[in-house]
Amino acid sequence: MSTATINDKPFNLGSHTLASRLIVGTGKYSSFELMQDSLEASGSEVITVAVRRERLIDSEGRNLLDYIDLDRYTILPNTAGCFNSEDAVRVARLGREILEGLENPGANWIKIEVLGDKRTLLPDPIGTLEATEQLVKEGFQVLCYTTDDPITAKRLKEAGATSVMPAGSPIGSGQGILNPNNIRICIEYLKENDPEYPVIVDAGVGCASDVAMAMELGCDGVLLNTGIAGAKDPVTMAHAMRHACLAGRMSYLSGRIPKKLYATASSPEQGVISQS
Repeated sequence: MSTATINDKPFNLGSHTLASRLIVGTGKYSSFELMQDSLEASGSEVITVAVRRERLIDSEGRNLLDYIDLDRYTILPNTAGCFNSEDAVRVARLGREILEGLENPGANWIKIEVLGDKRTLLPDPIGTLEATEQLVKEGFQVLCYTTDDPITAKRLKEAGATSVMPAGSPIGSGQGILNPNNIRICIEYLKENDPEYPVIVDAGVGCASDVAMAMELGCDGVLLNTGIAGAKDPVTMAHAMRHACLAGRMSYLSGRIPKKLYATASSPEQGVISQS
C-alpha cells in the first residue's frame, strides 16, 4: 500500500520526495545476502550507510555497495563512529565524493552523528551543532541525530538542518521510545510555523510497536537498523517494521479518540427496549 492510497502528503526530505517513511541501515547483518533480502522486505527507498572506509569492506574483502542496487535505493551516508565535529565533517565529505562517483542522488545529503562517548553512544550536542553549521555552509542537506531535548532540536533547525532526528532511546538498545512527551515537544517546537518540517525518530527502536508509536506521535518517519538486523528473523521483522510504519501513520492521520477516565457505551442508548 502506498501513501497515495491513504491520501497522505508526500514525504519530503530536502530535495528528496519519498513514498516510504521508513529508512533502514545496512550494519550488523550476518551476511550481505541477508541484508539484501531485509532491505527489500522493508520497502524502504533510502538506505543509510556508514562511510568510514573500514565499514564498507568485510573480512573477505567484499564491498558493501556491491550488494546494494544503486539504481533502486538512494544512499544516505552517515558519520557513525565520529566523536568530534572535525571527523564528522571529513567523513561527510568522503561520503559525498564516493556517491558522486557512483552517480547516486544521495551525494547531496548526510546523516550527522557526533557521539559523546563509546559507552552510551549519545550525541554530543555541541559537536553536532558545529558539524551541522559547517556542512550546511558547504551545501549539504544535513539530517541530525540528536537527543530528545527540544532546545537542542530547535538550535539544530536554526543552524539549517534539513531534518532533526531525536533518539527514541540509545543506539542499538531496543528500548523503544522512553520519553514520548519529549518527542511530542520536539515535534511541536520544530513544526511551529513550519508544519511540513520533517521530524524522524532515529535510534533505539526494537520492534514494530515502537515504530507505530513513533508515527502515532506525529513523527514523519523512522530510521532504524539494529531492530531489523539483530532480530532472530530479520526479513520477517523488516516486513513487520514496514507495515507498522504505515499503520502508525494511518492511525495518526485518522485522529485517535480522546482518552477518558470512565467508560462510554459504544451502543446507542436511544430506542433501548425498556422493561414492561
